[in-house]
Amino acid sequence: MTHVYILEHVRADDEYRESAKFIGVFSEEAGAQAAIARLLPLPGFRDHPAGFEISKCELDKGDGWAEGFISWDEASA
Repeated sequence: MTHVYILEHVRADDEYRESAKFIGVFSEEAGAQAAIARLLPLPGFRDHPAGFEISKCELDKGDGWAEGFISWDEASA
């Protein structure tokens, strides 16, 4: 099995919306951690330091949205 580590930064805009920024894909978790250390002092990131998320993902395995998805309006109805 081959894994990669996906780094994103997510923060709440308000109680209903959030902003997500795709940062990158890394071959090792240490690379993602190093990217966080480089980005943390920058505007926006330093204001929301808890927003960094690292996800471990197995390559060539499964479909992430196998059930499909609905819009925010559909979910609110």
